[in-house]
Amino acid sequence: MSTDPLPFADEAGRPTLRTVAEMAGVHVSTVSRVLAPSLRPGVRTASKATTERIKAIAGSLGYSPNPIAAGLRTSRSSLVGVLVPRLTDIVLATIYEGIHEAARGHGYQTFVANSEDRQPEREAGAEMLLARRVDGLILGDCTLDSAFADSLQQRGIPFVLVSRRSGKHPAVVGDDYAGGRLAAEHLLSLGHTDVGIIAGEAYASTGVDRTAGFVDAYAEAGINIPDSRIVHSSFDVVGGREASTRIFAIKPWPTALFAVNDFAAIGTFGTLRGLGLRAGEDIAVVGYNDTVLAAELPIPLTSVRSSMREMGEKAFELLLSRLNGEAVVSHVIPPTLVVRESSAGVRSNLSA
Repeated sequence: MSTDPLPFADEAGRPTLRTVAEMAGVHVSTVSRVLAPSLRPGVRTASKATTERIKAIAGSLGYSPNPIAAGLRTSRSSLVGVLVPRLTDIVLATIYEGIHEAARGHGYQTFVANSEDRQPEREAGAEMLLARRVDGLILGDCTLDSAFADSLQQRGIPFVLVSRRSGKHPAVVGDDYAGGRLAAEHLLSLGHTDVGIIAGEAYASTGVDRTAGFVDAYAEAGINIPDSRIVHSSFDVVGGREASTRIFAIKPWPTALFAVNDFAAIGTFGTLRGLGLRAGEDIAVVGYNDTVLAAELPIPLTSVRSSMREMGEKAFELLLSRLNGEAVVSHVIPPTLVVRESSAGVRSNLSA
């Protein structure tokens, strides 16, 4: 193996863009466009053969871009900040994975901060990310009150929303209203006219829209769901257990439950067990998000699926378009219903 020094290496002997360009026989700007396309939006990189040759040489040399130098050339840091309510939530963690993978594919890195769905933490998290010179923000924790997003817009900070909508700001979301209707149509087809809804947090568009779709579908079928059957809760197992306990405190009991989050749906199972009832046999239960746990439970959970990883990928792509000065519009991902044992065989036959 040759021990000759690399041409145009840096002081530590590491290969640079000029090293790759010299060995590939092209101009350094061509190498820059090939290896950092996200930093040069709208510019043609190179022919397929040249692109492959440059990437092969860069790979053999172990070349990696210098983010500080790139930032000086482009006024960008190639960093994106992500705000989520909490990463312990599988839904948000999966969305974040999609964001991270898409960002990495474009030469970006991501920072994430948890807001715990509280405004002081949300503001502090955003400021912490901005202090690290992120190029833009992806917000997964916005509330229906759009004051926070409005303030970012007024400051000229590039951002997009993911999972939840807020005001008229660009967002990548599932069609939560349509998903609520899918759950309702499924339960109506099984003859369930007395149903309970675990509606999630009242400040989050996800819970509000899913509940609205469900309620509207029942109203169109001539069935009014009383307020006592609609209980708001946190998006977790504890919230689902507490909400379902309140619903089943009133007789006659409903014959079916719709929870706007899989974990809240799982929380109902304990409530039902304490009453001597079994999901999938005595009570139909439908969740939302079709998390990886839904199919693996002892009683597999019927759930509305909305591609969470795709949501994250699209959110990054939307932000990148914004950073490149392009006009953007919100993207809505259609849901599907995955029917499993928790509801498939349960018809309206419970009297209590």
